[in-house]
Amino acid sequence: MSDVRAPRIEIDGRTATLEEIWALDMSSQGHFTAMQVRARRTLGLEFHLARLDANTRELFGVGLEGDRVRDHIRHALADDTADATVRVNVFRPREDVSVVVSVRPPAPAPSEGQRLQTVEYRRPVAHIKHAQGFGQDYYRSLAQANGFDEALFVGPDGYISEGSITNVGFIDGETIVWPDAPALRGIMMQVLQRELDTADVSWRYGPVRVSDLSSSDGAFVSNSRGMATVASIDDLQLPSDSELMRTATHLLAGAAYDTI
Repeated sequence: MSDVRAPRIEIDGRTATLEEIWALDMSSQGHFTAMQVRARRTLGLEFHLARLDANTRELFGVGLEGDRVRDHIRHALADDTADATVRVNVFRPREDVSVVVSVRPPAPAPSEGQRLQTVEYRRPVAHIKHAQGFGQDYYRSLAQANGFDEALFVGPDGYISEGSITNVGFIDGETIVWPDAPALRGIMMQVLQRELDTADVSWRYGPVRVSDLSSSDGAFVSNSRGMATVASIDDLQLPSDSELMRTATHLLAGAAYDTI
Protein backbone atom coordinates (compact mmCIF):
# COMPACT_ATOMS: atom_id res chain seq x y z
CA MET A 1 0.00 0.00 0.00
CA SER A 2 1.04 3.61 -0.56
CA ASP A 3 -0.11 7.18 -0.09
CA VAL A 4 -2.91 8.42 -2.31
CA ARG A 5 -1.51 10.33 -5.28
CA ALA A 6 -4.64 11.82 -6.86
CA PRO A 7 -7.77 13.07 -5.08
CA ARG A 8 -10.88 10.96 -5.44
CA ILE A 9 -14.48 11.46 -4.34
CA GLU A 10 -17.10 8.81 -3.71
CA ILE A 11 -20.77 9.26 -2.81
CA ASP A 12 -22.42 6.37 -0.99
CA GLY A 13 -19.62 4.05 -2.12
CA ARG A 14 -19.67 5.05 -5.80
CA THR A 15 -17.42 7.31 -7.81
CA ALA A 16 -19.10 10.70 -7.78
CA THR A 17 -20.47 12.08 -11.01
CA LEU A 18 -20.05 15.71 -12.03
CA GLU A 19 -23.75 16.30 -11.41
CA GLU A 20 -23.49 14.90 -7.87
CA ILE A 21 -20.45 17.02 -7.08
CA TRP A 22 -22.35 20.05 -8.35
CA ALA A 23 -25.32 19.18 -6.11
CA LEU A 24 -22.96 18.88 -3.13
CA ASP A 25 -21.38 22.23 -3.93
CA MET A 26 -24.81 23.86 -4.13
CA SER A 27 -26.07 22.31 -0.88
CA SER A 28 -26.12 24.80 2.00
CA GLN A 29 -27.27 22.31 4.63
CA GLY A 30 -24.52 19.85 5.20
CA HIS A 31 -21.80 19.00 7.68
CA PHE A 32 -18.51 17.13 7.68
CA THR A 33 -15.58 15.77 9.62
CA ALA A 34 -11.95 15.58 8.52
CA MET A 35 -9.23 13.19 9.58
CA GLN A 36 -5.66 12.16 8.91
CA VAL A 37 -5.35 8.46 8.12
CA ARG A 38 -2.09 6.65 8.79
CA ALA A 39 -1.70 2.94 8.01
CA ARG A 40 -5.50 2.88 7.54
CA ARG A 41 -5.99 4.11 11.11
CA THR A 42 -7.02 7.46 12.55
CA LEU A 43 -7.17 9.21 15.90
CA GLY A 44 -10.49 9.57 17.70
CA LEU A 45 -12.63 7.51 15.33
CA GLU A 46 -15.39 7.20 17.94
CA PHE A 47 -15.52 10.98 18.21
CA HIS A 48 -15.75 11.37 14.42
CA LEU A 49 -18.62 8.89 14.21
CA ALA A 50 -20.45 10.45 17.17
CA ARG A 51 -20.12 13.91 15.57
CA LEU A 52 -21.48 12.72 12.23
CA ASP A 53 -24.43 10.96 13.85
CA ALA A 54 -25.34 13.85 16.17
CA ASN A 55 -25.09 16.51 13.45
CA THR A 56 -27.09 14.39 10.99
CA ARG A 57 -29.83 14.00 13.58
CA GLU A 58 -29.87 17.73 14.29
CA LEU A 59 -29.86 18.84 10.65
CA PHE A 60 -31.86 16.07 8.96
CA GLY A 61 -33.81 14.32 11.71
CA VAL A 62 -32.27 10.87 11.13
CA GLY A 63 -29.26 9.05 12.50
CA LEU A 64 -26.14 7.95 10.68
CA GLU A 65 -24.75 4.53 11.51
CA GLY A 66 -21.04 4.37 12.23
CA ASP A 67 -20.63 1.12 10.29
CA ARG A 68 -21.98 2.80 7.17
CA VAL A 69 -19.44 5.60 7.48
CA ARG A 70 -16.56 3.18 8.08
CA ASP A 71 -17.55 1.05 5.09
CA HIS A 72 -17.57 4.10 2.82
CA ILE A 73 -14.18 5.30 4.09
CA ARG A 74 -12.61 1.88 3.59
CA HIS A 75 -14.05 1.66 0.08
CA ALA A 76 -12.77 5.11 -0.85
CA LEU A 77 -9.30 4.33 0.48
CA ALA A 78 -9.25 1.21 -1.72
CA ASP A 79 -6.58 -1.45 -1.25
CA ASP A 80 -3.65 0.71 -2.31
CA THR A 81 -3.96 3.64 0.12
CA ALA A 82 -2.44 3.56 3.59
CA ASP A 83 -2.00 7.26 4.40
CA ALA A 84 -4.37 10.04 3.36
CA THR A 85 -6.40 13.08 4.28
CA VAL A 86 -10.02 11.95 4.46
CA ARG A 87 -13.06 14.20 4.61
CA VAL A 88 -16.57 12.82 5.19
CA ASN A 89 -19.42 15.11 4.14
CA VAL A 90 -23.08 14.43 4.88
CA PHE A 91 -25.80 16.17 2.91
CA ARG A 92 -29.30 15.44 1.65
CA PRO A 93 -29.76 15.92 -2.09
CA ARG A 94 -33.17 14.21 -2.07
CA GLU A 95 -35.08 12.30 0.62
CA ASP A 96 -32.19 10.26 2.01
CA VAL A 97 -28.91 11.57 3.37
CA SER A 98 -25.78 10.82 1.35
CA VAL A 99 -22.27 10.20 2.62
CA VAL A 100 -19.47 11.74 0.58
CA VAL A 101 -15.89 10.61 1.14
CA SER A 102 -13.02 12.53 -0.40
CA VAL A 103 -9.48 11.17 -0.27
CA ARG A 104 -6.46 13.39 -0.77
CA PRO A 105 -2.74 13.18 0.01
CA PRO A 106 -1.84 13.19 3.72
CA ALA A 107 -1.05 16.50 5.42
CA PRO A 108 1.68 16.90 8.06
CA ALA A 109 1.27 18.69 11.37
CA PRO A 110 2.66 22.24 11.57
CA SER A 111 6.34 22.15 12.47
CA GLU A 112 6.70 25.73 13.74
CA GLY A 113 5.00 27.90 16.32
CA GLN A 114 1.83 29.45 14.95
CA ARG A 115 1.18 33.17 14.76
CA LEU A 116 -2.47 34.13 15.32
CA GLN A 117 -4.29 37.34 14.47
CA THR A 118 -7.40 38.20 16.48
CA VAL A 119 -10.55 39.13 14.54
CA GLU A 120 -14.02 39.96 15.80
CA TYR A 121 -16.13 37.05 14.60
CA ARG A 122 -17.97 33.99 15.84
CA ARG A 123 -19.17 31.15 13.64
CA PRO A 124 -22.95 30.69 13.45
CA VAL A 125 -24.15 27.41 14.99
CA ALA A 126 -20.56 26.89 16.12
CA HIS A 127 -21.10 23.40 17.56
CA ILE A 128 -21.73 22.02 14.05
CA LYS A 129 -18.89 21.57 11.58
CA HIS A 130 -21.04 22.89 8.76
CA ALA A 131 -20.02 22.75 5.13
CA GLN A 132 -20.47 26.43 4.31
CA GLY A 133 -17.89 28.54 6.13
CA PHE A 134 -17.45 31.81 4.25
CA GLY A 135 -16.74 33.87 7.36
CA GLN A 136 -14.04 31.63 8.73
CA ASP A 137 -12.40 31.23 5.31
CA TYR A 138 -12.50 34.99 4.77
CA TYR A 139 -10.85 35.84 8.08
CA ARG A 140 -8.26 33.07 7.80
CA SER A 141 -7.26 34.36 4.35
CA LEU A 142 -7.13 37.90 5.71
CA ALA A 143 -4.88 36.83 8.59
CA GLN A 144 -2.56 34.98 6.23
CA ALA A 145 -2.41 37.99 3.92
CA ASN A 146 -1.28 39.98 6.97
CA GLY A 147 1.56 37.52 7.62
CA PHE A 148 -0.12 35.32 10.23
CA ASP A 149 -0.80 31.58 10.15
CA GLU A 150 -4.33 31.53 11.51
CA ALA A 151 -7.20 33.77 12.61
CA LEU A 152 -8.35 33.73 16.24
CA PHE A 153 -12.02 34.52 16.72
CA VAL A 154 -13.00 36.98 19.45
CA GLY A 155 -16.52 38.09 20.35
CA PRO A 156 -17.54 41.73 20.72
CA ASP A 157 -17.17 41.20 24.48
CA GLY A 158 -13.45 40.43 24.07
CA TYR A 159 -13.77 36.73 24.85
CA ILE A 160 -11.85 34.24 22.69
CA SER A 161 -13.70 31.26 21.21
CA GLU A 162 -11.67 29.34 18.58
CA GLY A 163 -9.53 29.62 15.48
CA SER A 164 -10.86 29.55 11.94
CA ILE A 165 -9.89 25.88 11.53
CA THR A 166 -8.51 25.12 14.99
CA ASN A 167 -9.32 24.88 18.64
CA VAL A 168 -7.11 26.88 20.95
CA GLY A 169 -5.99 25.94 24.43
CA PHE A 170 -4.15 28.04 27.00
CA ILE A 171 -1.67 27.10 29.72
CA ASP A 172 -2.56 28.44 33.16
CA GLY A 173 0.03 27.14 35.58
CA GLU A 174 -0.60 23.40 35.80
CA THR A 175 -3.98 23.49 34.04
CA ILE A 176 -5.01 23.64 30.39
CA VAL A 177 -7.90 26.02 29.76
CA TRP A 178 -10.14 25.88 26.71
CA PRO A 179 -12.26 28.98 26.04
CA ASP A 180 -15.76 28.69 27.46
CA ALA A 181 -17.41 30.29 24.43
CA PRO A 182 -19.37 29.05 21.38
CA ALA A 183 -16.96 26.80 19.45
CA LEU A 184 -16.68 23.46 17.72
CA ARG A 185 -15.52 20.61 19.92
CA GLY A 186 -12.71 19.48 17.66
CA ILE A 187 -11.78 15.84 17.40
CA MET A 188 -8.13 16.40 18.28
CA MET A 189 -9.20 18.47 21.29
CA GLN A 190 -11.41 15.59 22.46
CA VAL A 191 -8.59 13.08 21.97
CA LEU A 192 -6.22 15.27 23.99
CA GLN A 193 -8.81 15.73 26.75
CA ARG A 194 -9.21 11.95 26.95
CA GLU A 195 -5.45 11.46 27.21
CA LEU A 196 -5.16 14.20 29.83
CA ASP A 197 -7.86 12.49 31.90
CA THR A 198 -6.06 9.16 31.64
CA ALA A 199 -2.81 10.77 32.80
CA ASP A 200 -4.63 12.73 35.56
CA VAL A 201 -3.57 16.09 34.10
CA SER A 202 -5.79 19.05 34.93
CA TRP A 203 -7.90 20.82 32.29
CA ARG A 204 -11.08 22.88 32.27
CA TYR A 205 -13.24 25.24 30.26
CA GLY A 206 -13.13 28.87 31.30
CA PRO A 207 -13.51 32.42 30.01
CA VAL A 208 -10.40 33.70 28.20
CA ARG A 209 -10.21 37.36 27.25
CA VAL A 210 -7.73 39.00 24.94
CA SER A 211 -6.83 41.31 27.82
CA ASP A 212 -5.76 38.26 29.88
CA LEU A 213 -3.22 36.97 27.39
CA SER A 214 -0.24 38.85 28.76
CA SER A 215 -0.37 36.64 31.87
CA SER A 216 -0.76 33.37 29.95
CA ASP A 217 1.90 30.67 30.35
CA GLY A 218 1.49 29.64 26.71
CA ALA A 219 -1.03 28.43 24.16
CA PHE A 220 -1.50 25.83 21.44
CA VAL A 221 -3.85 25.10 18.57
CA SER A 222 -5.15 21.74 17.43
CA ASN A 223 -7.08 20.29 14.49
CA SER A 224 -7.10 17.11 12.43
CA ARG A 225 -3.45 17.68 11.49
CA GLY A 226 -2.30 17.61 15.11
CA MET A 227 -1.19 20.12 17.69
CA ALA A 228 1.13 23.14 17.44
CA THR A 229 2.47 25.69 19.89
CA VAL A 230 1.26 29.28 19.50
CA ALA A 231 4.26 31.57 19.14
CA SER A 232 2.32 34.83 19.21
CA ILE A 233 -1.13 36.39 19.19
CA ASP A 234 -1.15 39.72 17.36
CA ASP A 235 2.07 41.37 18.58
CA LEU A 236 2.21 39.49 21.89
CA GLN A 237 4.89 36.80 22.14
CA LEU A 238 3.86 33.79 24.24
CA PRO A 239 6.01 31.32 26.23
CA SER A 240 6.54 28.03 24.42
CA ASP A 241 8.59 25.90 26.81
CA SER A 242 6.29 25.11 29.72
CA GLU A 243 6.41 21.64 31.24
CA LEU A 244 2.65 21.25 30.76
CA MET A 245 2.98 22.03 27.05
CA ARG A 246 5.61 19.32 26.71
CA THR A 247 3.39 16.89 28.64
CA ALA A 248 0.37 17.60 26.42
CA THR A 249 2.44 17.20 23.26
CA HIS A 250 3.83 13.88 24.55
CA LEU A 251 0.39 12.57 25.50
CA LEU A 252 -1.14 13.40 22.13
CA ALA A 253 1.82 11.84 20.29
CA GLY A 254 1.27 8.63 22.26
CA ALA A 255 -2.50 8.40 21.67
CA ALA A 256 -3.62 5.12 20.11
CA TYR A 257 -4.91 5.13 16.54
CA ASP A 258 -8.18 3.35 15.73
CA THR A 259 -8.60 0.94 12.83
CA ILE A 260 -11.09 2.18 10.30
